[in-house]
Amino acid sequence: MPYLYLTIAIIGEVIGTSSLKAAEGFTRLWPSLLVVAGYAVAFYCLSLTLKHLPIGTTYAMWSGLGVVLVALVGWLIFGQKVDLWGALGMGLIIAGVVVLNFVSKTATH
Repeated sequence: MPYLYLTIAIIGEVIGTSSLKAAEGFTRLWPSLLVVAGYAVAFYCLSLTLKHLPIGTTYAMWSGLGVVLVALVGWLIFGQKVDLWGALGMGLIIAGVVVLNFVSKTATH
């Protein structure tokens, strides 16, 4: 269950962060409401995750995967460019999350 909560938290954070651009400084109602709802879901589910998983590992997964997914949203929806170095950096973030979860004894399994 904690990984389901973490997945929902990541999705909520990506929706909230991506909606910030569309909210245009909170001057547009619906995107602004998406920001608030996305972050509310993200923090609530993150708090449920932290009942079962260590905070360092959880935050690394939440923020790392969030960064990569927000960059992908920026590329797909907002037409932002991702160069080779950016893609390499995102690959390293994903590799770090994989190492934390499958190799390191830091995460609880």
